[in-house]
Amino acid sequence: MPTFRLHEEPVQDGWLDAYGHLNEAFYLVPFSNATWALQDHFDIGTAYFDRTGCALYTLETHLCYLDEVRAPATLAIESAILGVDAKRLQVGQTMWSGDRRCATFECMLLHFDTTQGKAAPFPDAIRDRLQAAVLEPKPDWAGRTVRQLQ
Repeated sequence: MPTFRLHEEPVQDGWLDAYGHLNEAFYLVPFSNATWALQDHFDIGTAYFDRTGCALYTLETHLCYLDEVRAPATLAIESAILGVDAKRLQVGQTMWSGDRRCATFECMLLHFDTTQGKAAPFPDAIRDRLQAAVLEPKPDWAGRTVRQLQ
């Protein structure tokens, strides 16, 4: 399946560090906003929560900083479904500033029933839609871990 470009946003002045480039913490903000857009695209966003009481909770993230970002810039996030099982969704995203790839982001999300206070399986129709959208082959950066120093 293809990737999805569902979110763009300009760099905010408050996101800049003392050196005038995007502070490391604020790389996560556009990725998070793009995850919300991806959830809406698959009808598992806030309207889904309002109907069902189920939400996606982030279990783990991995962010790689590839190139600096300086204002003014508009960040475009390219999202992909990397995997899905009964209760979890693996998402990968790439941040672009113009034609420069600035960062990659990967997260594991858990389908959680807030009315029951526990993880719950995705409804079959949602899981099937997500499964049909899984990107193959996976990007070379997917599944990376932090390198260990010797």
